[in-house]
Amino acid sequence: MKFLDLAKVYIRSGGGGSGCVSFRREKFVEFGGPDGGDGGNGGSVWAEAVEGLNTLIDFRFQQHFFAKSGQPGMGRQMTGKSGDDIILRVPVGTEILDEDEETLIADLTEPGQRVLLARGGNGGWGNLHFKSATNQSPRRANPGQEGVERTIWLRLKLIADAGLLGLPNAGKSTFLAATSNARPKIADYPFTTLHPNLGVVGIDGKEFVMADIPGLIEGASEGRGLGDLFLGHVERCSVLLHLVDGTAEDVVHDYRVIIGELEAYAEALARKPRITALNKIDALDEEERAEKKAALEAASGGKVFLISGVAGEGIQDVLRAIQAEIARDRAAPEEDAPWQP
Repeated sequence: MKFLDLAKVYIRSGGGGSGCVSFRREKFVEFGGPDGGDGGNGGSVWAEAVEGLNTLIDFRFQQHFFAKSGQPGMGRQMTGKSGDDIILRVPVGTEILDEDEETLIADLTEPGQRVLLARGGNGGWGNLHFKSATNQSPRRANPGQEGVERTIWLRLKLIADAGLLGLPNAGKSTFLAATSNARPKIADYPFTTLHPNLGVVGIDGKEFVMADIPGLIEGASEGRGLGDLFLGHVERCSVLLHLVDGTAEDVVHDYRVIIGELEAYAEALARKPRITALNKIDALDEEERAEKKAALEAASGGKVFLISGVAGEGIQDVLRAIQAEIARDRAAPEEDAPWQP
């Protein structure tokens, strides 16, 4: 299945049916009078987060979702049939944005969560509603309320506990394959990963979800390479694992490139807890390991792990550090959300 994380959708709710102007005229019936029924309500458009989906590919082939309008009212006080609702089933983690791609309408982060995108129009009143002591034969009825038409964007941000960052060929896919059952594409050329991958990682009897996104290069925030659109998939992570290729000539420069792109994308993402690891140490001797580790620690201002995704060296230690950060984030009290009317 092809991965798609951004889709433009056109929606329209159904209009309400018009009310009916009708009078009861039957032979041998002593009392007649107005008996026009109300129009039916138009169908609404909803969005619902469901399990089992991890892409928006369904919206590549269908972008228009129009709910049916309500039927008009009829005589004998018969109300028109209401239009059926339409439900857009989206993956968990989908953001719904307005047409400007900036205004957030809803963020569906839990299965079963629903949001009303376009309410159906109310049906119009029939002339029976206008009957009164002073107007016993009303000859008016209300038209139905029109539906709502709008354009929205669906943007998927994967739900993961930890995210992998690094330049192309830093060994992110190899690390994910070595620590989980995920089988991402691995090759000896840049940009092997073209879309995010998820894997469930187990350590000390506990599990967490890790996301691998395509590699960033210098200038990704300006559109170079694959750009930085995939960074949205690690915004929800509790911790980021920054892998630096130990075989690179200047590991400090590679480290600063990724940090610069994080800061250019979003300050909040740059402030997330990060764990730095020097990867591919199986290709380095002891002197090179010590030298590059010291340089990275000076640049990052923190501890640097030495790992090898291929040889499995140091993997357990870095996974325990990731699990500790995830546990710390889950235990932290949530900040009070701003009041909204």
